[in-house]
Amino acid sequence: MELILGTKLKKARENAGLTQDALAKAVGLSSEFICLLESGKRTPSLETLTNLSEYLKKDISYFFKEKDSAFNLLFQGEKLDKKAKRELRRFQKYCDEYVQLEELTERRLRLAPLYTHISAERMAEEERCRIGLRNEPIRDIFSLLEVNGCRIIRQPIPEESQISGVFIFLEKMDAAFALINSSQSPGRQAFTAAHEYCHYLKDRNEGPVVDNPDIFVDEFLSLYHPREKFAQTFATRFLIPASKVKEIIEKDIRTNKLKYEDVVYLKRYFGVSFLAMLRTLKDLGYLLTARFEEYRKIDLEPYEASLFGSLIQAKRQKKKKGETILSDRFRSLAIKAYQKKKISAEKLSMILHQDKDRLLRALGESK
Repeated sequence: MELILGTKLKKARENAGLTQDALAKAVGLSSEFICLLESGKRTPSLETLTNLSEYLKKDISYFFKEKDSAFNLLFQGEKLDKKAKRELRRFQKYCDEYVQLEELTERRLRLAPLYTHISAERMAEEERCRIGLRNEPIRDIFSLLEVNGCRIIRQPIPEESQISGVFIFLEKMDAAFALINSSQSPGRQAFTAAHEYCHYLKDRNEGPVVDNPDIFVDEFLSLYHPREKFAQTFATRFLIPASKVKEIIEKDIRTNKLKYEDVVYLKRYFGVSFLAMLRTLKDLGYLLTARFEEYRKIDLEPYEASLFGSLIQAKRQKKKKGETILSDRFRSLAIKAYQKKKISAEKLSMILHQDKDRLLRALGESK
């Protein structure tokens, strides 16, 4: 019981952004006593526990209850249909295999810092600075998020299941995962990934999150938990930094009266969906609402193909639309595990969904 209480106290303190010394001073204790509580070597009195729970804004029961497993909580969702649960079972298997491969190869990822008490815009700016992006566009968001501790898989989810993305944090393993619906357009997949990354940075200790496609619709967003609006704002600013938009418009386009082709150009530059680019330009004052609605109704695909051609990345992803896309890091871990003789060639073939002989030839090995 003391260990459960200590673990819970430490997590609540860290989530509040407090040091042991700061918490101790706030509730009239010594930092040494807080340290002993967190290590499970002391049991607090009821008065002390009440003071701690009130200051940390937690119910006293929080300190004694073990959390149900993240996937158990996920499958308890009443709105999940059979097809959605089947895909989530595949997601769970992927998570298990991923963690196992990290252990076999001794390549565990470190968690990114947890953000608290900060605006979505400021959080996007600080995270970009932390990982060295500054205001440059993100060319491969999926790989970027992976090396920063949020593991990604893209797999198709039936339209009727109404799922764009899922975030889950496996607390006992200190491992975070995001499932992105690969049936979406490449731009929407990138935006969903940034949205789930926000849950990872801010909400990872609050339980699993299943995101409905409606959160990407302005008219419906207010119907959902406030964290979804926060994540949408973060995703927009993380993918499309305002300073870079202004820089390109001032130095290159050189007019505030943006035409449709200017918006397409900017959309391609940042590698995001057309709608995300439109919203950003409207929010920054470059598009009036009437022009925003006008551009929104135009069929983008033939227009873009005629004037700019198809992006190589978009062509490649279009072929894979609706297919399961394993991350490059996951593949690298599987190959390394095989080379270290931790898994067999048959297991490697099964994990990567590739022909065994073809894999061995690519690795320079005979049958």
